[in-house]
Amino acid sequence: MTIAQRRLAVAGGTGLIGRMLVDLAGERGWTPIVLARSTGVELTTGAGLDAALEGVDTVVDVTNIGSANRSAAVEFFGTVSRNLLTAGRRAGVRHHLTLSIVGIDRVDTGYYAGKRRQEEVVAGGPVPWTVLRATQFYEFTEQLLGLVPGPVAVVPRMLSQPIAAREVAAHLLVLADARPAGRAPEIAGPATHRMADLARRLVRTRGLRRPVWELPALGATARAAASGALVPAEPGPRGTESFEHWLSRSAGRPEVVRAGAVR
Repeated sequence: MTIAQRRLAVAGGTGLIGRMLVDLAGERGWTPIVLARSTGVELTTGAGLDAALEGVDTVVDVTNIGSANRSAAVEFFGTVSRNLLTAGRRAGVRHHLTLSIVGIDRVDTGYYAGKRRQEEVVAGGPVPWTVLRATQFYEFTEQLLGLVPGPVAVVPRMLSQPIAAREVAAHLLVLADARPAGRAPEIAGPATHRMADLARRLVRTRGLRRPVWELPALGATARAAASGALVPAEPGPRGTESFEHWLSRSAGRPEVVRAGAVR
């Protein structure tokens, strides 16, 4: 089967990374199928999935939830993954690819607990699978600035190796066209940064008059994030676009991720 004949279903295809993946897949000859409420699919119940997955070869799950609550995140990611895998098995899907996050087993937040559940369900599911862990996107910096409105921007003390979302989307498409690989090597950006430094550079570039305050690392979770637990511990693919280039490219059209969808 050629790429031009293959159907790629994207769960969460209306979100930041999903839209990029859908557009890129279409440009490269795939037939992308968006799995979302707007296309008649309810991922939390499975309604509409059987019809949407007919003839689909690969499912890519880039879904998100606008809540950092532990029980809500665990329930959402576990349920959506089970529904996708169950319907995928019935439809004959040959590859289930999930986007996850670097460091979720080293930093214990409610949202990361949901991502851990997602990985567990996928690894124990009935469809051959790949999980790609990625670091925070450059776009995450804009999200942090929007979480707390007011004259001062407050960001956590965090060491990260962020990457442009479009480079993650491109790598997902490469993995979608390959054999299921289980846990794929983690993807990250070209350099490590303190989140507060990125926020200050973004504020200056956007011409905003807003000081950035870095929160102290209080508690085990915050200390882990500050010490580099969200940075890859092993070699893997690395993006090439710098934060400075991304700032220049995105000037005037910021991609603000929904508040609560914390990576």
